[in-house]
Amino acid sequence: MSWPVVTQPQPGLGFSSGDSEWSSGICDCCEDIPECCFACWCCPCFACITTKAYGQCLCLPLLEICGGCINPITMSMRVSVRHRYGIKGSLCRDCVCATFCPPCVWCQISREMRSRKLPTVLSDIIRR
Repeated sequence: MSWPVVTQPQPGLGFSSGDSEWSSGICDCCEDIPECCFACWCCPCFACITTKAYGQCLCLPLLEICGGCINPITMSMRVSVRHRYGIKGSLCRDCVCATFCPPCVWCQISREMRSRKLPTVLSDIIRR
């Protein structure tokens, strides 16, 4: 037995218009010192936990362990968060941040997800 569709999903649910700023700066680690310490001392673990909370594969950040000087997963996660939450920015800035301070990027992503309190996983959106 199939159920008829009563309502259709609304476009852009969980997304912003692109006019907002990051809720905290890239170097605002003092906002959550335990989180900052965790990211500095064990960035791969912190990145995996943050990625899972964002709704992506838990092991995705581990692909960077074998990488070179640019961190493509860190950069793509930052770009994804910017697009999902409608944060102004550029790919160039995302690349610079991901290359020179990956733990700071992961902390900023975590703080942003916590401050926005928007559903991050598609199943959370569907349950609404």
